[in-house]
Amino acid sequence: MIGRARFAFTVLGFGYAFLYLPLALVMIYSFNESRLVTVWGGFSTKWWSALFANEAMLQAAWLSIRIAFVSATVAAIIGLAAGYALARAPRFPGRGLFGSLVIAPMVMPEVVMGISMLLLFVGAERMFGGPERGFLTIAIAHATFSIAFVAIVVQARLADFDHSLEEAAMDLGATPWVTFLTVTLPLIAPAVASGWLLAFTLSLDDLIMTQFVAGAQSQTLPMRVYSSVRLGVDPQINVLATVIVVVAACALIFSGWLTRRKV
Repeated sequence: MIGRARFAFTVLGFGYAFLYLPLALVMIYSFNESRLVTVWGGFSTKWWSALFANEAMLQAAWLSIRIAFVSATVAAIIGLAAGYALARAPRFPGRGLFGSLVIAPMVMPEVVMGISMLLLFVGAERMFGGPERGFLTIAIAHATFSIAFVAIVVQARLADFDHSLEEAAMDLGATPWVTFLTVTLPLIAPAVASGWLLAFTLSLDDLIMTQFVAGAQSQTLPMRVYSSVRLGVDPQINVLATVIVVVAACALIFSGWLTRRKV
């Protein structure tokens, strides 16, 4: 038993090292003095100062944050409705198709989704004169694939929900809508917030779909980083990667805490 346990911990250690050691090296080399990202030249914070003085990178980051906020909010609202319907209406005509459509963005390749969204926006622009590709089209595309993640989190939270609380509220005269607003929604709010954070993180990180639906004047942070890396890895990319890793890790930890939290 002891030998098996050691073997399991060894394999686990190698697995975690394979996943997280490159991230740790990126974070360490963000404090590198040398301009060569693979050569350690001493400790320095000059690349941190250079990044926060890079106006183009900051504008791209601000655009990505605004898009992520809007798309995550839309995904949280629609995902809440979809998750509630799947959890509370186990039988209705077309439920199987509806559930499949909700889950489809999670398993569909982003290239396929990107092409389909591009054709949709091009057709809408020809028929209705808009919307032009930019902030709005990116936010719509990100919300489309984020809805599935919010719906799954909400559905899982409602699966072990205590229905007696809702029944008690309705026995006291509350309508179904008032019961939902005053009892159900506050109790599942941690799950909704967790889904919102997950959608925000996914939107902030997306590159493939964004390239299809972005306009010429709308360059998000992943697009800016990708265009910079093609010309050679700048040390500022290590700093940016460190910031993104820290922000994403904090968001995921907070999301997990909200999911496990009992109201």
